[in-house]
Amino acid sequence: MATATTDAPPKFHSPPDLRPVPNPPDFKHPEVITVSADPHDGLYFWQFMIAGSIAGCVEHMAMFPVDTIKTRMQALGSCPIKSVGVRGAFNSILKTEGPAGFYRGITAMGLGAGPAHAVYFSVYEFSKKALSGGNPNNHLAHAVSGVCATVTSDAVFTPMDMVKQRLQLGGGSSSEAYHGVWDCVKRVLRDEGFVAFYASYRTTVIMNAPFTAVHFATYEAAKRGLLEISPESVSDESLVVHATAGAAAGALAAVVTTPLDVVKTQLQCQGVCGCDRFTSGSMKDVIKTIVSKDGYRGLMRGWIPRMLFHAPAAAICWSTYEAAKSFFQELNGSSQSKVT
Repeated sequence: MATATTDAPPKFHSPPDLRPVPNPPDFKHPEVITVSADPHDGLYFWQFMIAGSIAGCVEHMAMFPVDTIKTRMQALGSCPIKSVGVRGAFNSILKTEGPAGFYRGITAMGLGAGPAHAVYFSVYEFSKKALSGGNPNNHLAHAVSGVCATVTSDAVFTPMDMVKQRLQLGGGSSSEAYHGVWDCVKRVLRDEGFVAFYASYRTTVIMNAPFTAVHFATYEAAKRGLLEISPESVSDESLVVHATAGAAAGALAAVVTTPLDVVKTQLQCQGVCGCDRFTSGSMKDVIKTIVSKDGYRGLMRGWIPRMLFHAPAAAICWSTYEAAKSFFQELNGSSQSKVT
């Protein structure tokens, strides 16, 4: 009996090599984990677009009257504004059209600024991430990212910017005046063709590329400088930091690129309110016309309102943008804490 028990079939013996049972597999989709685990700067692509869109609309709507004065001053020809002075331009608009004259074309601005700034800031943020290598002091990466952002956003904004500027000029007599955005779009398409909406695109890009490079490089440098001056009292998320750095960047970039802005205004407003038409559309011809009529000082027409526009506008834009980013970062943080 003892022998029978000893010689039991092998299947009843304890296996000599026991292995631990593996843990159940993680069924989470790897692609979903990759996307959600690595948002840039705590935000997703669509959140950058919304933050940028809000910032652009707030910036341009708040400063629109100053932009109207600048456009009137830069338009040569038989337009009502012939004075280079800001006060003369202001009084002329107020006298001929009343307070409403400062807001002609604001609808076109809203239609263009929202989508354009959504593209602008989202491209900037992701270009900065790709080019800077995580180095916050890489000013060249900031400048190149700004150029990439402006080239893409200008393609979205230029048509509505042209409509906006034509509406800002008033249009002269009632028969010539544009009666709103849709009327302007229809008449431009009928009389000048689709190409008229992009007549100034090349000039706009040539102007905005250095503008944006100076703007973003100055903004990032000024922000860093402010934090180094008083790191204990000024945090990176401080509204004062973003507003001050943005204002300095906007003012410097605006003054440097004013001559190109005058050329852009001439190309976008040609044939309107007595402004000259340019058959070739080249920057060289426009510059020659401006210099022959108003001397070299004509290339700096409107530099004061342009600076007065871009300094506070940049402060408003960057403050709004960073505030929107902070909102989304807190939103994402609270949603992730709920999941965990």
